[in-house]
Amino acid sequence: MTLFLIGILLGNFSILMSEGNLLSIIVPAYKQEKTIIRDIKNLNRILTSLHINYEILIVVDGFVDKTYEILKSIKNNNIKIFGYEENKGKGFAIKYGVSEARGETIGFIDAGMDLDPTQISIMLDIMDWNKADIVMGSKLHPESKVNYPFTRKILSWGYRTLTHALFGFEIKDTQVGLKIFKKRVAKEVFPMIIVKRFAFDIEVLALAHKLGYTRIYESPIKLNFKSGSITSRNFWNIIFNALWDTIAVFYRLKILNYYSKINKTH
Repeated sequence: MTLFLIGILLGNFSILMSEGNLLSIIVPAYKQEKTIIRDIKNLNRILTSLHINYEILIVVDGFVDKTYEILKSIKNNNIKIFGYEENKGKGFAIKYGVSEARGETIGFIDAGMDLDPTQISIMLDIMDWNKADIVMGSKLHPESKVNYPFTRKILSWGYRTLTHALFGFEIKDTQVGLKIFKKRVAKEVFPMIIVKRFAFDIEVLALAHKLGYTRIYESPIKLNFKSGSITSRNFWNIIFNALWDTIAVFYRLKILNYYSKINKTH
């Protein structure tokens, strides 16, 4: 029986959410002026169809185009708009959103909607059924449906191999931009996050493990990658920056024991 059918049969998440629990979904947005309204309307429609209490927090990561101005035209009590002048990276935007989120379950999904938001319902079921701390979308889940360019597959395989060697992760895919967290996990982990860009997901996962949040599960996704192709220059820039940020996380975690010191301060 597929996870989808399990989710339908259980139906637990809709009952729990309708009793007062709130789901917070954060959408980090950068240069999304052409599609942001369509994407947010689609996300809002899907969350409404789940019959749960929810809020959508859109964080505009830098006023570099008209994304923020366009979003301000939305009049919906379930949708909140945040933003700031300077582009700081996806990790910073999500961290900002978590600080504003009120939900008992807090998650994020990439803008652009390459990822199908309908999978959120399955993730909520997995979280409830397994009493999970974190549920992560995974391209490698056997039930995932993925349309993904070859260069991205190479990057994903290489990065996955590296992070497994450095951190010993059992999770197969750490990089999908669709994850949900129990409130206690998100509110403890995200304030300590330093990486703003390339190794953000790795730092979140490594720190969650460090703090004892090990009930982490993967969920199927539907991914139709529509973003532009990677140039040769961008390919090597991405590799270099991802390696730099990842080694920095490893150094802080394994050598400096930085996060333990920060946690004591908190």
